[in-house]
Amino acid sequence: MAELDLLRFLAALAVVAFHYLVAYASVWGDRPAELFPALAPLAGLGILGVELFFIISGFVILMSVWGRGLGAFARSRLVRLYPAYWLSLAAIAALYGLTAAKPLDPKLSPGEYLVNATMFQRLFKITDASGVYWSLWAELRFYLLISILVIIGVTYGRVLAFAGIWLAAVIGARLLDDGLLNEIVMPNYAPYFIAGMALYLIHKHGSAWLPWLYVAAGFALSIGSALDRVHSRIDLAGFKNMPVTDTSVIVTITLIYIAMSLAALGMLRLKSSRLLTALGGTTYPLYLFHSAVAVALIPLLAGDLPPWATATITTLAAILLSYLVYSFAERPIQRLLKPRRRPETPAAPAVEVQKASVP
Repeated sequence: MAELDLLRFLAALAVVAFHYLVAYASVWGDRPAELFPALAPLAGLGILGVELFFIISGFVILMSVWGRGLGAFARSRLVRLYPAYWLSLAAIAALYGLTAAKPLDPKLSPGEYLVNATMFQRLFKITDASGVYWSLWAELRFYLLISILVIIGVTYGRVLAFAGIWLAAVIGARLLDDGLLNEIVMPNYAPYFIAGMALYLIHKHGSAWLPWLYVAAGFALSIGSALDRVHSRIDLAGFKNMPVTDTSVIVTITLIYIAMSLAALGMLRLKSSRLLTALGGTTYPLYLFHSAVAVALIPLLAGDLPPWATATITTLAAILLSYLVYSFAERPIQRLLKPRRRPETPAAPAVEVQKASVP
């Protein structure tokens, strides 16, 4: 679905805009919102690009597990997630280990970098090597939960039951506010995954009242989660440095759900092209690498160029690097890691068998 490639890339660009134009004060040596006052209210909404990622993930992961076993699903996720992740982790370790770069430095020991290589560092209470890695922990927990569905077998009815149970658990987790339950159920992010799964059911089997009810419930819960996340950022930085209003958050979440609903209904159909495929492939490396690119380039350029030129050059450099990583590193590594099919031994032609039997 080419439209999902485009939406994924736009989500990644939104995250880049949020970090470059609002969040990365230590990288700029100044408050980015003051450097880009006209763009900051819009760029601040880029924090919600991850929420769009989560809905797309719910949609695409359910699509990918349909008719597959647990082993095939696990291999596909390993091959998809880890090569670019390991490359980004190596780049971050080299950036802080071999240069004098200071902004966003996680200050990790070699052993902590090795734990980060597992992608399970949060399970061991170890700091993420990059701030963007936090969302991968949510993705991994989603994969573990959906593995239960894969084990029992993916059918329309079982997906509805699974999503309904998860939705009820989300509501229960919010009421109980238990730390362990929250870690498993992910009440702040589960509504996006559940809505994405329901939208895939609509895409695959057509509209029905129960999947749309799950989408509506996910939307209602998402509004509260998104507002909480934005408020946390405002509490940390101050409204002047994160000038995002509640109304703009609600509008953004609404537009995200509308776009995904139109995609599910086939009303946002785009024709596949090399460009859209490349944008889709560049998305994950861009998400992983853009922070390191900012740390390497923005302090170097900011003294000689105006802020808009610095941000533009850095963004283009991040996109270019991400495309190169996708084309010349990630894809070749994925091809190496994918299991190869054993060649089948061709059966002897029947005529040859008959000839051999003649005395």
